[in-house]
Amino acid sequence: MAARRIRTDRLIAVLGAAVLLLGAVVGWRLIATEGVAPWETPPQRRALQQVRERFGPTGQVRLIERGRGPVVCGYAGRRGEAETVAFVSRPNRILFADDPLVGEFRAMVDVDCPGLPVAPPARGAP
Repeated sequence: MAARRIRTDRLIAVLGAAVLLLGAVVGWRLIATEGVAPWETPPQRRALQQVRERFGPTGQVRLIERGRGPVVCGYAGRRGEAETVAFVSRPNRILFADDPLVGEFRAMVDVDCPGLPVAPPARGAP
């Protein structure tokens, strides 16, 4: 009995098709999750972590809206205090309205979160 040999060109074609199929599945999953990779922190949780780095453990997000791509915008403050400040959260950076870079903050809001309310949300401190 002659042993059946796998032809190299056929093996390459099958493996190539498998790689393309896997790439399509990964691409579809990234699109289905709105561009957030499964290993990345969701934008809302990331914004809360960034706010707590600035305000401490009592920091809380009072309003949050999706921006373009992985950007989220909103208002944050401290628990028990009525004062809020607007923010723009990106994966590696958060910028607040009261930071010295006011012009950069306004430009980020105009580009990434044009629908962000100008005034803080009408809600008292919890």
